[in-house]
Amino acid sequence: MAAFVLAIDQGTTGTTVALMDAAGQLRASVNIEFPQHYPQPGWVEHDAADIWSSVQRGIRSVLRKRVCKPADVVAIGITNQRETSLLWDRDNGEALNRAIVWQCRRTTDFCETLKAGGHEAQVKRKSGLVLDPYFSASKFRWLLRNTSGIARKLRAGRVAAGTIDSYLIWQLSGGAVHATDVSNASRTSLMNLQRLSWDKELMGLFEVPEGILPEIVPSSGVIAHTRNVPGLPDGIPIAGVAGDQQAALFGQACFSAGDAKCTFGTGSFILMNTGAEILQSRSGLLTTAAWQLGNADPVYALEGGAFVCGAAVQWLRDGLGLIRRSSEVEALAASVEDSGGVEFVPALTGLG
Repeated sequence: MAAFVLAIDQGTTGTTVALMDAAGQLRASVNIEFPQHYPQPGWVEHDAADIWSSVQRGIRSVLRKRVCKPADVVAIGITNQRETSLLWDRDNGEALNRAIVWQCRRTTDFCETLKAGGHEAQVKRKSGLVLDPYFSASKFRWLLRNTSGIARKLRAGRVAAGTIDSYLIWQLSGGAVHATDVSNASRTSLMNLQRLSWDKELMGLFEVPEGILPEIVPSSGVIAHTRNVPGLPDGIPIAGVAGDQQAALFGQACFSAGDAKCTFGTGSFILMNTGAEILQSRSGLLTTAAWQLGNADPVYALEGGAFVCGAAVQWLRDGLGLIRRSSEVEALAASVEDSGGVEFVPALTGLG
């Protein structure tokens, strides 16, 4: 029997679904874009239904390429846009509000209040992250304070919170599993980097109850199994999950301390493997979990990033209408010798 891995790369502007054969070769892939929502300056949202629809459409489309039969899929791997946060109803899996995207700056005032209260050192020491709206904790707090009917659902135990990996695991498993891997959990500002568990002090600081958070699991290992996913048999193991930048670090074979990679996508991010050592940067870099393979010790990393890179091209296309296809930007750039002294700073969601 042929054996294929179905890979889901759920990104900021679209979802890529790919099929890899037993030799690790890419055999087929599709990309499904979905809308971005900007309700106020500095705010960025996604409709969770659009995300889940893009995943389902991607699965159907890649299987229609007839590289393999659905029964030949032996495992599913997930990588995802990190920090993007949402709440959903445990009873029906429906999102309770739009997801707040990692780029969104709506919680800036709250983060500044925490800084003024002297909490930044505590957050950095425990989570490895700076106090910034970028990370999930302040997004969860905003959603808990601004979602209609949330108090009633909290009392009934119906609220689930998570990043995109958690939401996809929930949907793919038919609501059977609420989990997140260490790489994604480390981007919330709620996980203790040393213990790899939710930190009570941080949850109290951000006013996020532990009961709504997913279980933290290793990046590699069977986390859940498919159930009621259109086009796929039940029982396929979901066997690997990692945030997109950590997955890129692993995919570029940066397995040793000191190995580093730089990724240009919606944003631009550089990560360096620091092995088993949790390094605290004095230069503003973030300390994060890179991955944990099964029961092995976790691997850590240092990270720096710019929030807008490829997203600027999408803005030229969809926002300004200067191009019709993203590929046209290369010809435009090549049509002149230089910019005539004009510099473009892509601070579309802040400087980061």
